[in-house]
Amino acid sequence: MRAISLFSGGLDSCIAIKLIRDQGIDVIAMHIDTGFGGTKDNRLHLQNMCDQLGVELKIVDIKEQFVEEILFNPQYGYGKNFNPCIDCHANMFRVAKAMMREWEASFLISGEVLGQRPMSQRGDALKQVVALSQTDELLLRPLSAKMLPPTLPEKEGWVDREKLLGISGRNREVQMKIANEMGLKDYESPGGGCLLTDANFSHKLREFIAHDRLSIDDIRVLKNGRHFRLPDGAKLIVGRHQEDNEALEAIINPKYIPLTLPINGPYSLIGANASQQDKELGCKIAITYTKSNPNDAYEVTVGNEKIVVSPFATKANAQAYFFNA
Repeated sequence: MRAISLFSGGLDSCIAIKLIRDQGIDVIAMHIDTGFGGTKDNRLHLQNMCDQLGVELKIVDIKEQFVEEILFNPQYGYGKNFNPCIDCHANMFRVAKAMMREWEASFLISGEVLGQRPMSQRGDALKQVVALSQTDELLLRPLSAKMLPPTLPEKEGWVDREKLLGISGRNREVQMKIANEMGLKDYESPGGGCLLTDANFSHKLREFIAHDRLSIDDIRVLKNGRHFRLPDGAKLIVGRHQEDNEALEAIINPKYIPLTLPINGPYSLIGANASQQDKELGCKIAITYTKSNPNDAYEVTVGNEKIVVSPFATKANAQAYFFNA
């Protein structure tokens, strides 16, 4: 007997896997990458958790499908920010269900807890996810199973319902107790959860799609740096710290070209189609975020072009072009 578990790397999905593994069932931990899971690459974290749980990790990339089919047209709308949680969860379960035959799995599990999240884990929302994903009775939620109707694995006797939990609400004492008993370490994901629930990131995304069509390559750009919108419409991204700089430098996106500064400073990108006025202003803003002197002129390289600018007297002048701090 085998199950596929939707796996975030967090505490609840780890406990859900343990509850099923303890009943002698093989589990594949399926992590679905929508592109919005956080600013950090968490593959090492996911593998670490799976090693502790004794299960196989499979990462499935659905970024393009998610952007094209789910993000901008969710049937059940958005949460507080740009998060189409019900549609997103249902989409993940549809993807997992589609893999059942290939991976020889008999049912699906998840770490969802009744009432833990205000949009996607209300009682009615859990039913909506099942209906939208067309998983019917194939989806078992081990942490709240006793609070929910029996599923196929329970009815068929593959899983002993009495050995499952009946958790509801946001208190995590039971999960923490189980984690301590099994010696589970580092179970909270370092990625920080879904960026679409973050107000600042959602604002960046809304502003971006007001000017451009989002591609999966643009997601990495939105995750890093200070973002500016210049008067003629060009986007400027200026790194905030070393981690930002490294992430921006690694981006390959034809929509942007780098600004190369003559002194140590943030790595910056500007729209490849920027007007001359926006290029000059972008250089001026970027050089302002270095230890430069407002009375001096500096030669900044924009693609193959050299532009000489002086920094603003203060960063407050540059921040006038922020659309999101």
